[in-house]
Amino acid sequence: MIRARPASLVAALAAALLASPALAHRLSPAFFGLTETAPGIYAVQWKVSISGGLASALEPKVPQGCSLTGDVRTYVVNEDVRFQHGTMSCAGGIGGREFKVDGLELTQTDVLLRVDYLDGSASNQRLTPTDPSVVIPERPSALEVIRTYTVLGIGHILGGVDHLLIVLALLLLVRGIGRLVATVTAFTLAHSVTLAAATLGFVHVPPAPVEATIALSILFLASELARQPFASSSADARADLTTRFPWLVAFSFGLLHGFGFAGALSEVGVPQKAVPLALLFFNVGVEIGQLLFIAFVFAAIALARQALRRFAMPQPAWSWRVSPYAIGSVAAFWAIQRIVAF
Repeated sequence: MIRARPASLVAALAAALLASPALAHRLSPAFFGLTETAPGIYAVQWKVSISGGLASALEPKVPQGCSLTGDVRTYVVNEDVRFQHGTMSCAGGIGGREFKVDGLELTQTDVLLRVDYLDGSASNQRLTPTDPSVVIPERPSALEVIRTYTVLGIGHILGGVDHLLIVLALLLLVRGIGRLVATVTAFTLAHSVTLAAATLGFVHVPPAPVEATIALSILFLASELARQPFASSSADARADLTTRFPWLVAFSFGLLHGFGFAGALSEVGVPQKAVPLALLFFNVGVEIGQLLFIAFVFAAIALARQALRRFAMPQPAWSWRVSPYAIGSVAAFWAIQRIVAF
């Protein structure tokens, strides 16, 4: 009687959940930006996704004591994102006024509010379905930057299922706690480097090829995972790069995924007077989210082991194939979808 590996069962279930249409897209919060062009005068930008009915469901409200001046210009990009631009006047400035988005409580998305002031400082806040209004601060504090960008980092990694799948594949490929720590550390260092380089403008990579290549990187790891039982029982294992140097593979793919993180961060922007702080704590948020996911996987594996020992569930000999094929199928679908898109 052959028993299922808990890790295989957990990975297959996770891949199936992550493959659902509702979760197969990148986190795409709406964005409301205010740029102070003169004392009390603000250029307004409202960006919202059309898919899922968000453009029709969400309506930002002009803060009390403020008013729109001139016409509001509207245009659509890639048939899925609607942009609106206008000008708003607030006597005495925007600080201390309440900003609200009607309809947000009926959705499952967030709205990111950014205010750029004349002196170069910036305020970043996050509105959620449970808290659809905020009071805009007079001037941003370091604590606000830390809180906002940490939450953004956590939200991005937990909502970016392609990033979670590569972490899952690495967890299944690497044997031993020491090698696992080295692999995860290499992945972290690599995506931190490219995230900083792209955000600071040193490197620019178009997002569409990056997204497609990220899917291909997951497909590569799935193929490595599928051949692992054969490699582990043969001399070929000595020549296998992923088996011998998993940290090197993780570092290479981490560089790629950093560009994906940078794409998400560019949608929000970073305060010019707190760029290092914002980058640092966005990375901290990403790592917190990653560690939460790793803890969840380990806890699920432990529970699966208990269940298998208790019920002695028989499994077919091919059960080990379920995890790599589930992960690989999702990655292949994304790769085709993203390559066709550009």
